[in-house]
Amino acid sequence: MASGYTRQFRDQAVKLVTERGYAPSTAARELGMPDSTLVQWLKKAGWKPLRESDPDAALPEDPKALAAQVRELRRQVKRLEMEKEILKKATAYFASLKTSASPLSTDDGGSLR
Repeated sequence: MASGYTRQFRDQAVKLVTERGYAPSTAARELGMPDSTLVQWLKKAGWKPLRESDPDAALPEDPKALAAQVRELRRQVKRLEMEKEILKKATAYFASLKTSASPLSTDDGGSLR
């Protein structure tokens, strides 16, 4: 079964993750390809994902890989901060709707029927 990717493209995609420190999902997104395809190539190359929650995980020694990892982490922080702000605004909006539309309020001057 032939794929639409050249050997050179595959090698460069794998190097983005193994040598430059990109997350597979980020590399795949930037290359315009499915995550699963890149992960499959990485597994064939012997790559094993680091557990993000593992504080003792080895950092890449290559300064370019470290710089790429720092850039990726900064992007993630920026995205998460933006998501947090959106959630804060949504919470405030829905809280204001809840207080202005009390279930006991009526349009006829307050009498309940």
